[in-house]
Amino acid sequence: MKTSRSLRLCLLLLWTTCTAWAVDPSRQISQFGHSVWRLQDGFFNGRPYAIAQTTDGYLWIGTQNGLVRFDGVRFVPWVPRPGDRTPSFRVQSLLGARDGSLWIGTESGLLHWADHKLFRYPGSLGRIDAIIERLNGEVWFARYQQYGADGVALCREVGLETQCYGQNDGVALRGGASLGEDSSGSLWIGDTTSLIRWRPGSTSVLRIKGLRGDPAQGVMSVAVQPDGVVLAGINPGGPGLGLEQVVHGALKPFLAPGIDGSSLNVTALFSDRQGSLWIGTEAQGIYRIHNGTVDRFRSSDGLSGDYIMAFYEDNEGDVWVATTRGLDCFRDLRVTTIPGLGGLGTDEIDSVLAAHDGTIWAGGAGALGSIRNGTISSLQAKKGLPGDQVTALLEDDRGRVWVGIDNTLNIYENGRFRRINKPDSSPLGFVVGLAEDTAHTVWAEISGTPRRLVRIKNDSVQQELPAPQMPAARSVAAAPDGALWLGLMSGDLGRYANGKLEMFRFGHSESSNGTSRFNQLFVGPDGSVLGATSSGVIAWRNGKQQTMTVQNGLPCDDIQALMTDDRGDLWLYTQCGLIDIPRIEVDEWWAKPDSKLQFRVLDAQDGAQTGLAPFNGAAKSPDGRLWFVNGVVLQSVDPANRMSDVVPPVHVEDVFVDRQAYAAVNGLRLPSIKSELQIDYTAPSFAMPQTIHFRYMLHGWEKIWHDAGPRRQAFYDNLPPGKYSFHVIASNSEGVWNTRGASLDFEVLPTWYQTRTFLAACVAAAIVFIWAVYRLRVRQIARAIGARFDERLSERTRMARELHDTFLQTIQGSKFVVDDGLEEPLDPEKMHHALGQVSGWLGQAIAEGRAALNSLRSSTTLKNDLVPALRRAAESGTVPDGMTVSISVIGDARELHPIVRDELYRIGNEAIQNAKSHSHGSRLSIDLTYGQDLTLHVGDNGVGIDPGYAMSGRDDHHGLQGMRERAARIQGRLTILSSTESGTDISVTVPGNVSFLHPDHGILANLRKLYRRVAGDHEKL
Repeated sequence: MKTSRSLRLCLLLLWTTCTAWAVDPSRQISQFGHSVWRLQDGFFNGRPYAIAQTTDGYLWIGTQNGLVRFDGVRFVPWVPRPGDRTPSFRVQSLLGARDGSLWIGTESGLLHWADHKLFRYPGSLGRIDAIIERLNGEVWFARYQQYGADGVALCREVGLETQCYGQNDGVALRGGASLGEDSSGSLWIGDTTSLIRWRPGSTSVLRIKGLRGDPAQGVMSVAVQPDGVVLAGINPGGPGLGLEQVVHGALKPFLAPGIDGSSLNVTALFSDRQGSLWIGTEAQGIYRIHNGTVDRFRSSDGLSGDYIMAFYEDNEGDVWVATTRGLDCFRDLRVTTIPGLGGLGTDEIDSVLAAHDGTIWAGGAGALGSIRNGTISSLQAKKGLPGDQVTALLEDDRGRVWVGIDNTLNIYENGRFRRINKPDSSPLGFVVGLAEDTAHTVWAEISGTPRRLVRIKNDSVQQELPAPQMPAARSVAAAPDGALWLGLMSGDLGRYANGKLEMFRFGHSESSNGTSRFNQLFVGPDGSVLGATSSGVIAWRNGKQQTMTVQNGLPCDDIQALMTDDRGDLWLYTQCGLIDIPRIEVDEWWAKPDSKLQFRVLDAQDGAQTGLAPFNGAAKSPDGRLWFVNGVVLQSVDPANRMSDVVPPVHVEDVFVDRQAYAAVNGLRLPSIKSELQIDYTAPSFAMPQTIHFRYMLHGWEKIWHDAGPRRQAFYDNLPPGKYSFHVIASNSEGVWNTRGASLDFEVLPTWYQTRTFLAACVAAAIVFIWAVYRLRVRQIARAIGARFDERLSERTRMARELHDTFLQTIQGSKFVVDDGLEEPLDPEKMHHALGQVSGWLGQAIAEGRAALNSLRSSTTLKNDLVPALRRAAESGTVPDGMTVSISVIGDARELHPIVRDELYRIGNEAIQNAKSHSHGSRLSIDLTYGQDLTLHVGDNGVGIDPGYAMSGRDDHHGLQGMRERAARIQGRLTILSSTESGTDISVTVPGNVSFLHPDHGILANLRKLYRRVAGDHEKL
């Protein structure tokens, strides 16, 4: 039956859910994860005095210069809101109440921070030395005032009022005070002279003889043990001082193996959830006592300072210590490390063995160590150990321990070593592997030349199988069916049974030259075989071979040791960490060798210090713990201590719009975002805050989650106006998600140009603009049509003028001659004369008609040069006798605008015809000049024009008026100069940007002119 991927993931999630634990009392303090923040590194601006945690997950540190909030990554000084007055910034005591609020005891009064509001209690004026929340939820505190009858009082808060108890209530306190509560509800109060047990109506005072009321001395701390024992921490130490306990109503010295309570100058006491007692001293660091076992940790071990101010245990079970020089945090590590010299007697640990009686054996250079019932002991070289180097280890069916030492094999039994020699009494050799099969035969792999496999029965050598008869191996293991498996030097597997050897070869990568280093061999109860090699895990089961490598999702291939736990999970001790693969994943891999695995990796942050051990690299003890060695230290992990189900609370802290900060409150209205929106969020967690992972999504803008990893900021660019909801979730260091997370609803306001009013105005303006453009276009079209009509009308007018001035006048004159001849029809001479005149005038009419037609047909639209057209106009028709015509062109002819060509031609034609008909001159000159502008000049040496006609023309003629109209139409300037002595000069000048299709302006035109000038000068040379 095949397990679906979704079902596997669900089972994996169930597998990850378990209860959170406090720090393990069976471990030494040095075996905890330790983080330290020192004043000298700038984490605080003052000495820490108190520690507390609120239900939102934040840790609060009270210092001599104020209050600091910590989320595991950032220390943020707490600043009251504007208008919130604080009597003092020196924080003496803190309490994180069960309702989520924070009580702040300062040097001059009590403050209460709740629901983002700060409350001050006028009745609490004075130094607040201690605050506790009683079992019934009431908040009590010790107040000290230097002056007054009840300067030192025990107080409680009732609503917004303060109720204090003093000498009249049986609470006669002197100096500063510490507080505690026992299971019966009685308060225990320590001051500078005594320890008092008090409840309304009942007081019991235990005087301390060694105290004299010195304000710097007294009962510094009170702790109530889980068994109900009340402890008093007194500074200074001495007889009747130090650490005292209440026994049958009296104070007695606290004694434990290795510690005398009276020798301690106690400054702080704390009892954690596991019942361990933590003792803070004035100059001796920390002591911890659990079940009579005393442990110590001080500045020489890494503590920030030896003067202890306070202890605290957070929601995740981490223990915090405030010292005069900083802040320390101790946390459980998933992987426990036992240093080689920490009782095992060696700094090189090469093999590990877990015996059936629970004893853990670890061997290395110069020692064989053991851990039995929590006690560590060792056999040293020349001090009980018959040699120096401990190699392979084995426990046989009789509970004896077989130990390879140097080049010998020994049996350790009843505190003595007995050597196993060859039949010739010589040493067996350097033992690298040991195994015992179901027939109680011990097999030993011996290194040397040649390598050989030795069979030992009844404590004597029976057979030696040297290479190449038996391939060289690094590890041996016995199977339930009696076969012996060998982990070969080549990285392959061998099976030896009934005198026959069977080889199982695995293809190794080319990077390893076709071979692989074999590190450890393991045979499971079901007969499956697993080998840890430098190229991954090689496996065999029921005749099937397969491998587990990075192709299956492993983070690395170098497997240094492996072992299965009681649940069937596979643990791999690799170069990249300790990998835990659930059994469901292993079963899936057996069924599908190419499947991708789901697993957890424990790395250095979890305490794992992986490395290669040359002999027994892993073992499992009867209590289910797994043990690994890496050549330096011995490590253990408890698979039953699964992941924590404590998920970090998630908070949205700050919002920044274009680097301007805003408070992160729901309903936030933000100004228009010009460039960037930044949202800061966090998840207070202190065990391994760098492993907290986040995902976020902005509803209203996107529909996918962003995997931010450990980053605690979200960025959005150019977010448009609108309403949004930001949602962020987080997972703890073990991968368990807080799916509820945190959210922030906010609105981005539009700028003035993003408002609906502005958009409506833009739409209206666009409509008006389109309408205006449409109207303008209509007008342009109308003007264009009107211009065409005007041109047609002008042309008709011109034609009418020409017909009137020439052709019609000639016809009319002919009519007059005919009419005159018809008056005397019988006079043949007169009739002949009239007909001759009519014939001449009709010829003239024909010539004038042809001239008019030529003026229409001679449009220069298809011709670029005016000169040929003007020449035809001058030479056509009747040229007066004796008149010479000259035509000249000045400058290079250039392409003209068609309209300009036509109008100039008609102006020139009119001037030419007038000169031929009316000037009576002997010379007619026509000049066309191409320059910056275009100029046409027509001149004669005739009788000139009457000055009256030159200005306005004749009433019945339209020639001059038409010339002026045509010149104005092409932006030309018409000049008429006339006199009876010199004749008439008519010139028209048209701007070049109007005349020419390509005006001769700009840099290129100037360069062309310069080229022409240079070329002309060159030709002259």
